Amino acid sequence: MKTRRRPYAEQRPQDLGGGVWSVPVPIPGNPLGYTLVYAVESPKGHVLVDAGWNHPDAWDALSGGLAALGIDVTTVSGVVVTHFHPDHAGLAGQVREASGGWIAMHENDAALVRLMTEFAAGEHDAFQTDMLRRAGADPGEARQAMGGRPTPPALPDRELRDGDLVDLPGRKLRAVHTPGHTPGHICLHLEDADRLFTGDHVLPDITPHIGIYPYDRDDVDPLSDFLESLDRVSDLGSLDALPAHEWIFPDVAARAAQIRHHHEEKLERLRALLAERPQPLTIWEAAAMMTWNKPWDELAPMLRGMAAGEAAAHLRTLEARGQIRRLAGVEPVRFHALDS
Repeated sequence: MKTRRRPYAEQRPQDLGGGVWSVPVPIPGNPLGYTLVYAVESPKGHVLVDAGWNHPDAWDALSGGLAALGIDVTTVSGVVVTHFHPDHAGLAGQVREASGGWIAMHENDAALVRLMTEFAAGEHDAFQTDMLRRAGADPGEARQAMGGRPTPPALPDRELRDGDLVDLPGRKLRAVHTPGHTPGHICLHLEDADRLFTGDHVLPDITPHIGIYPYDRDDVDPLSDFLESLDRVSDLGSLDALPAHEWIFPDVAARAAQIRHHHEEKLERLRALLAERPQPLTIWEAAAMMTWNKPWDELAPMLRGMAAGEAAAHLRTLEARGQIRRLAGVEPVRFHALDS
């Protein structure tokens, strides 16, 4: 079955066949519109894949959508979260309170949730201010680009690793670790039905945000992790994809190849950009020269901050490939191209 993206107001809960259902859950004030939450049937009770944003309207949509499909939210046996972001994990705690079920996520994202719960608001502001300064944002832009401290999602009861089977008796739902969008992002392979719940890893039209925070870290390379994760998904074959946003689509391997090509082109354009410049560029300068869905001058300040995170991830991959180099001992951090 294939559906096309429509406004949230036109979305309806759907029976996808084979003991799988989808419920669109709104994301208030977000251009994505909604998260597709999936329910998978088992003799022990339904397991949800993701849960949606923590908001009263979202809770009404989730619980009401499940009820329209004949599923009482109080009977849900668990929620497996593809990653810790609030449009995926936000309502997991409320589902647990209503049903007594468990929450599961990958151990890497669970570690981040624990860190978030210990991070005070003042520390968060200082972290962002220093990160933006080291990236090359001027003080005025840095103040505008700062976001508020996110509310941490509920801590999970169970932590998953690559290859683990989710507690879903009578079925085989296997975690596939696909880092990049977050360190602990997972896709979920429903092996008894040749379906893959892709979370945000592979979407049919847009590509997920891949960023580095702080921007100038040199001990991680999330874009390379993401590209390797695309290959892992491709190796599973032409499975039907059940993503968290947009619409259901066939042949996840073909779409993964398209996304990889997109990023390789973006990397080459960025390398060429640095090679053309007589002086090394800061992360902020590189981000301002890159191509986004809107011109840099039209991006809202917080979106500029996200763009800088994505620029940083691409710069880091080029650095890891030996195509560019950061200047040592310089703040803000600057990069220059190496000879081909």
